[in-house]
Parts: sequence; structure tokens; C-alpha cells
Amino acid sequence: MSVETQEEKPEIMEPLHRVGITNLRTVARINWKGRVYTFLPLFEVTIDVPAEKKGIHMSRLVESITEAMSEAVEEEVMGAHRSLEELGRAVIRRLEGKHPHRHAEVWIRTHLIVPRETPASGKVSYEPYDVEVGVIKNGDGSFEKVLHVKVTGNTVCPHAMANNDGKTHIQRAVGELEVRTAFDEEIALEDMIDVVEGSFSHPTYTLLKTVDENAVVQGMFANPKFVEDVAREILAKAKERFNGRIHVRVISNESIHKHDVIAETWS
Repeated sequence: MSVETQEEKPEIMEPLHRVGITNLRTVARINWKGRVYTFLPLFEVTIDVPAEKKGIHMSRLVESITEAMSEAVEEEVMGAHRSLEELGRAVIRRLEGKHPHRHAEVWIRTHLIVPRETPASGKVSYEPYDVEVGVIKNGDGSFEKVLHVKVTGNTVCPHAMANNDGKTHIQRAVGELEVRTAFDEEIALEDMIDVVEGSFSHPTYTLLKTVDENAVVQGMFANPKFVEDVAREILAKAKERFNGRIHVRVISNESIHKHDVIAETWS
């Protein structure tokens, strides 16, 4: 008979807010609006630990993920999990029957590949975006979610352009948008990506033919922006489209400086 050391009292009687597993890689299949997506996400699953418990049963957290995955595979994703956040909640529901807790969180980090059309040649370019979905079970049993996207674009400096006969410096920029909202609020990660990508001087592309390069450069120079402009535009568009607490962060990887610049804001 095994000894459940996790149930013993710790030497220091302090509650812990988040204890669990992180950086667990697995496979996930999602049926989003009739289209099947396959991901290889990283999971982080945590629960709270009361002061009188020494630790948690880590294997039960892994079991909850595995069983939620198996559920989707066995049902061939037809009606199983229609979004990453539903998958996250399914993991917590599994965990409810395995391990006592009041607060639980599931965070899923992965890449979302979205097809785009190049601006001049019209070719398809598959663009990768970093996304993260968090599902939070509060102490009262209610659920909320956090959606986060990270998008690469570019900026053209309007100050140098205004003072240098139209010549200026350009740089790659990274915009991040996070929305924390009620679990039942339907927000598509693709829509969040569109908000960020459409706020740069111009989008970037994996595939560009010569005519596309010309179109991108011309589009960039026709739309010069500070990093501050990008952050404000993301926030304004997000407030129009999404309900919840909004957080925006933009970093411009400066081409003429040895440092980068940042703009950050929230609602």
C-alpha cells in the first residue's frame, strides 16, 4: 500500500495559489465551425493547495489532459471540443472528479496557421501566429477565459519621413492583444489576429514575389506609424469588437538603434 505523502501536513502551513504541471506537450484536435484544426500545444494546469496539504497528486492533472484528448480522438472531433477554451474547460471538469480544489487554471499555448493572400500576385501564404488560451475556474465555480495573440508586422517612422524628404527607417514590430472575458463570450482568435495585423503600417508575409515586395514597401511608406499609433489603434479596434478587459503591448525592433521601443496600454 502506497503512502500518500501529499496528504501530510507541511512544515510551513501556508496556502499556495497555483501548483501543477507546465510545458506538457501533446496533440489536440479542435472542430471550430466545422473545420478541423490539429495543434501540438503546450499545457499548463494548476490548482490551489490549502495550507494543511503538503502537495498535490501531479499524475491526476496529466490524466485529466489525457482523458480530454482521448475524448476528442474517440469522437473523431465531431462535437467534441469546438475551441481551445472548451478543451481547457473539459480538462478542469475531468480534474474536478480526481482532485479537490477551489481554483483551477488551464493554459494552452500553440501556433495558429492562417492562410493569407499576397497583396499583388494573389498567391496563398500560410502565416504562423502565436496564440494562448487560458481557462480559469474561480472559487465560486464560475469560469472565465483569457485569449492572447502575438502578431508580427512592421512600422515606418513618420518623424524621419517628415524630416528627410520622404526617406525613413523601417522595422519589424510585434503586437500582442489579450482579452479577458466571460467564458461564454464568443471571440475568435482569428478576429483578434486581424485587429492586430491591420493596425501596423503593413502586414508581413512568409511568401512574397517581386510584385508583392513592391506592394508591401509602397503600402508601408503610404502608412507611416509610431509604435504608439499601433498600440492605440489595436486598443480602439479591440474595444469596438470585443467585450472584456483588454491589454495591448507592441514592441518595435528598431533598425537604427541598439535598443527597441515599447508601447503598452489596457482598458
